[in-house]
Amino acid sequence: MRNIPESIQKPIARCSIALIAAAIGLGSFVSQPRAAGLEIVPSVGLQKAVKGSDEVKPYYGLALRAKILPALKAEVGGAYRTDDFTSSSGDFTMKSWPITASLWLSPIPALYAGGGVGWYNESFEFAPASGLKNHTRQDFGMHVGGGLELPVAPSVAVDLNGRYVFLPVKDDPVDVLKDWNPSFWTTSVGLAFRF
Repeated sequence: MRNIPESIQKPIARCSIALIAAAIGLGSFVSQPRAAGLEIVPSVGLQKAVKGSDEVKPYYGLALRAKILPALKAEVGGAYRTDDFTSSSGDFTMKSWPITASLWLSPIPALYAGGGVGWYNESFEFAPASGLKNHTRQDFGMHVGGGLELPVAPSVAVDLNGRYVFLPVKDDPVDVLKDWNPSFWTTSVGLAFRF
């Protein structure tokens, strides 16, 4: 965590400890294993844009997964992320609320890999000195990734996930956005609550 600003390290460490403590506490109340047909996975992690600030920034997500075949899971998720960009044309902050759908192949119960598609709602806030109006746009993107689920109780697992998101570089009428590549990667830790 050397390149991660200290202001981000502490909240992520606290959230990770809280998630693990909640999993252990919740697991102590569960006495029988249940079928892992449906999972709710809140998560927190790190994300970095391909071309944006050099900082690694926080990433927050919530996913709903369902086993549709013995070795295949479907997932619908939502997230929140931000990024900053500086260029000779101007500065801006981007806030995004992606909604994604994924298929995860899981031949070994603890491991999964796959990909999916997503709709990315992006709001751009430009520096006042640029004279540009803030605006919002939507992009369609794809992602690939995988993860690991480590059981900590019969109905709870720690979920470690990583993915790379491919977003199109658009010919935007705003000059500063022409130099920006919106693709990014994420790593996250969460709790998979199984029902």
